[in-house]
Amino acid sequence: MSLNRVVIMGRLTRDPELRRTQTGTAVTSFSLAVDRDFKSRESGEKATDFIDVVAWRQTAEFVCQYFAKGRMAVVEGRLQIRDWKDKDGNNRRSAEVVADNVYFGDSKRDGASGGDYAPPAYGSSASTYSAPAGGGFAEIEEDGELPF
Repeated sequence: MSLNRVVIMGRLTRDPELRRTQTGTAVTSFSLAVDRDFKSRESGEKATDFIDVVAWRQTAEFVCQYFAKGRMAVVEGRLQIRDWKDKDGNNRRSAEVVADNVYFGDSKRDGASGGDYAPPAYGSSASTYSAPAGGGFAEIEEDGELPF
């Protein structure tokens, strides 16, 4: 049995562009700037990894419609290693995350401009909240005993 599952969160380094294969399948590739959790001893700053991501079909269309450079994204997918030859005929290897799901990592007002996403308004008719009847909390008598 094996497992290949990756979850990363970072900011897009450029606007994603939707492309299509010869058969019409939607695809986009983008990079996320992901800060490391620790600071460098020399500089005292956090290092950043730039991780390549590829998304297909509806996920690609979703990313291109709602995400832009600087926007925080959470990507869930699998790690893929590709072998290829460069223009000089040298063997090369690249790692990328193939996205199964992409989620918003910030709200529209926190992220960079771009896309048409607007988070649902709080208190909208779709999600109403009313305080419980009775006006709040009831007083409990203390007798020094724990209730469990």
